[in-house]
Amino acid sequence: MPGVLWNALTRDEVRSRLAGGALVVLPTAATEQHGPHLPTGHDSVTVEHIAHRAAETAATEAVIAPVLCFGSSQHHLPFGGTLSLSTATYYRVTRDLVESILTSGARRVLLLNGHGGNQQLNELVARDVALDQPAASGVILAAASYWQVAEQSLAALAREHDVAIPGHAGRFETSTMLALDPAAVRPRWAERSSDGSNAPVIPGVRVETAGLWQSFDGYTDDPGAATADLGAAILEAVIRDVAALYETLATA
Repeated sequence: MPGVLWNALTRDEVRSRLAGGALVVLPTAATEQHGPHLPTGHDSVTVEHIAHRAAETAATEAVIAPVLCFGSSQHHLPFGGTLSLSTATYYRVTRDLVESILTSGARRVLLLNGHGGNQQLNELVARDVALDQPAASGVILAAASYWQVAEQSLAALAREHDVAIPGHAGRFETSTMLALDPAAVRPRWAERSSDGSNAPVIPGVRVETAGLWQSFDGYTDDPGAATADLGAAILEAVIRDVAALYETLATA
């Protein structure tokens, strides 16, 4: 059914929709460098499109909140073109927004993420806010990045097309932008960029290396093989799986 935009509703209409059990989707993204060829708003454009199209596809009502277009992007600041919130600020802003949504009457909220740097922070917000709610409130909070939601579907595409998912400003994200807005993709592509393979890999351990992003120019894999057809296939799979998630949360 058609999604409803929070910003298009009056206060009374918001309360009425939420009282009726509508799922609220808060898309989270970033404004950050995406190599020499993609616009800084890639993540916001992509997750907004996914959130809205999934709402149109799902057999349940969803109210789509405005995209949080600033994320936790400190690792991109050295390249310029990035507007970032610190870890603590992002957590606080996102938590404040979720609590505002609950105050308006929502009982089911999904943080649908489109930027990797936000992922763990969104999960913490969902956990912490839920812990503060009365046991009888019936509040359900969920947090996931869209590529997590569609992990199995995207794994099949990854094998078929030999594409890193999601990567950063590489073949995956360049393909999605070609599908959404081909004019936004600049022709100045480097032939390849390191995949960060010089970083130590220890199974089960997160390892962070100072200066890693600068060492491979801020994008993780070669965007030269990106195509609009691949982008359309990615988006179709993601939208289908996100719509299914909406339906699951609506009846949880």
